[in-house]
Formats: sequence, C-alpha cells, structure tokens
Amino acid sequence: MLQTSARLLKLLSLLQTRRDWPGPELAGRLKVDVRTVRRDIGKLRSLGYPVHATPGTAGGYRLGAGAALPPLLLDDEEAVAVAIGLRTAAGSAVSGIEETSVRALAKLEQVLPSRLRHRVNALQSVTVPLTGHGPTVDPQTLTAVAGACRAHERLRFDYRSHDGTAGRRTVEPHRLVAAGRRWYLLAWDTDREDWRTFRVDRLTPRLPTGPRFTPRTPPEDAAAHVARGITTAAYRYRARFTVHAPAEHVSRYVTPTSAVVEPLDEHSCTVRTGADSLDGLALYASLFGADFEVHEPQELRDRLAVLADRLSRAAGRAKG
Repeated sequence: MLQTSARLLKLLSLLQTRRDWPGPELAGRLKVDVRTVRRDIGKLRSLGYPVHATPGTAGGYRLGAGAALPPLLLDDEEAVAVAIGLRTAAGSAVSGIEETSVRALAKLEQVLPSRLRHRVNALQSVTVPLTGHGPTVDPQTLTAVAGACRAHERLRFDYRSHDGTAGRRTVEPHRLVAAGRRWYLLAWDTDREDWRTFRVDRLTPRLPTGPRFTPRTPPEDAAAHVARGITTAAYRYRARFTVHAPAEHVSRYVTPTSAVVEPLDEHSCTVRTGADSLDGLALYASLFGADFEVHEPQELRDRLAVLADRLSRAAGRAKG
C-alpha cells in the first residue's frame, strides 16, 4: 500500500510538470507497465483530479481543470518559493492581487511544516519592499494572455502605443516577460509579419481567443529580445559601446530595462542602450568606471568631443 501511494504521488507530480504525457513514457518514468498507469490514473480521478485521456497508440494523459481545485503536490523548495511570492505580491505590478494573495498565503502557511514556515518567516522578517508608482496590470488580462501563449491561440487586443495612438492588433503570442514592475508580451504580429513587443498594461484582450497556430521560432531568447527592444527601440538615440571591462563588472551598473550587456571576451563587453538625449547617453557610458569606445550613433561621438572640451576647461578652472 505504501508503494502504491508513493507511486501515485510521483504520477501526480509528473502530470503537474508537463501539459501532455504519453502513457508509455509515464510507465517508463514510474517503472511499471502501461496497465498499472491506467489503474493509477483511475485512482487519481477518484480523488478528484481531472485527468483527461487521449485514445490511440499515440494517446496520453493530461491533468485538466475541475470544478474544485484538488491539492497541489509541492516539494520543499517549491512551497517556500510560492509562500515568498505570495508575501511579496502586494508590491507587485499586478493590480488587485493583494487581498487574494493574503488569503492564499493563509491557506498555504496553515499546512506548511514548521521547518519551512521558519525559513519563510526568517526571510520575510529581514526583507523590506521598495514600493513604487507606475502602471499596473489587470490580473485577468495577464491570465488571458498567458493562457493564449500556452494554448498557441491567436490573440486579438486593443492597444495603446507609447505616443497614445490606439489601434487593434492580431498576434500569435509567444512569451510573457516580466521586467521589474512591467510585463511585456513577445508575439508575432500577423499584420506586420514581424516579431513585436507589447506592454501588457497597455492592451485589452478581445475574447474569445482566435484559432490555434503552429508556434514560430523567435529570432532569439524571449527575454533577450524584449530586453533589446525596451532598452533601445523606444528612444530617439540608440547607442552601442565597447566597454573595456568584464561583462560581470558592467552588469552591476545596469538593469534589464536600461541596457543589454554582451560579453566579448574576459576583459571587454558590448553595451546597447538608448536615450532621448545625447548628454544622457554620454553620462551613462561614463558610469561604468572603465574606458569605452562609441560605435554608434555618430552624433554621440561628436557630442563627446564637445563635452570633453567643456570638462577639460572646468578642470583647468578648478586648478586655478
């Protein structure tokens, strides 16, 4: 009986980690035959877990959503991560989530073993959130977009661009990227036939979602693509530097929304950033504490020459 119970927990854990599982693959993971997997699936259903089956030689199993939420199986590290996430949700960029997070946290902490509760409380007791102001994302919008990404369904939404222009977009959603207090959607824009990045707080989904699509391969990692777009594309000037310092050193001076740092070798790296002011770019490049070269734009190189003369004269006056 103990062996069967342990196997059921293992089966449940596997079903929660992936959308679809072929029966033979589950049998191989559990080291049992396919018939035993079918019996165990039946036992999970009797406990309230909605496990859907697909018939045929290529069939498999999927853990679905039911009328009631059955218990989740979390290991120690997952439970701590969820508890900490709920405690810090009040300072997140998702509007209206504070009260819901408190209710969920109360239920979770009630069943946490004392050793895990102590770990969560120790971290929280020495952590002070830095609150800020800015746009928030409606939780329903976030879940609608996430659902379309996961199901590979086209998404239609009303969108307000950074200059206030309103329009309607139809996209094939790929990934959500969280950058500080802002959420971004990386998607293939079907009208413009190109990859685009959208601020989630500026979009309003039109439901239901559209037909399913075959996912495309993005030009690069989703987070890297979004970071490149939000650090340069929205600005008047886009700059590229070579900084003669290790990427690890330079990364201490940047955030995911301010610049992209790419290592060249052990002693130098490329920095890509943007700004609406040439003086702002010059000041930013000088903050890295290392020599640097400007590759673009040409206007920045010209501006640096003017600033160098100005700073030299200021230094001379200071000596006098």
